[in-house]
Amino acid sequence: MIIQLSNWVNGLPISISMRKITWLIPLLQIFHIFSLGMILSSIVMINMRLWGVSHGQTAIASSRQFLPWIWWALAVATFSGIALMVGAPRSWRDSIFVAKLVLIAAATVVSLTVPLLLRINKTDGKEGLGFAAIAGALALVLWMGATLAGRGRWIAGWLGI
Repeated sequence: MIIQLSNWVNGLPISISMRKITWLIPLLQIFHIFSLGMILSSIVMINMRLWGVSHGQTAIASSRQFLPWIWWALAVATFSGIALMVGAPRSWRDSIFVAKLVLIAAATVVSLTVPLLLRINKTDGKEGLGFAAIAGALALVLWMGATLAGRGRWIAGWLGI
């Protein structure tokens, strides 16, 4: 089923046109990778406050400061990712790509829980940050996993798999 869908999208005029523009796919990859980097760095900044490494502002303020960056970057990553899927649908056949999509969905949900946990606890003391810090760490692991899964074919080739 997925192979037929991939072949069908591969034959669409927009997919063919995208591949004829030699600079388009690399440009989309740049936007995609930069947006993932923005998500990861924002998650790290929130986590640094949750883990007590950073003390410049409260955890809630840190969350409010970096969440817009995460959501804008997620929008760019989604748009560029969909465009890459249309321009290079062969990636759909890769099971690591499916794993990446699952990790992104889970990471997005967990990333949403961090500010919710902070607001529910309505505290910035250490006793109120426990679950938020765990959720933040889990979000970081999931986003890093999605990023690594995006490089899955490269990593598999490097490992000789």
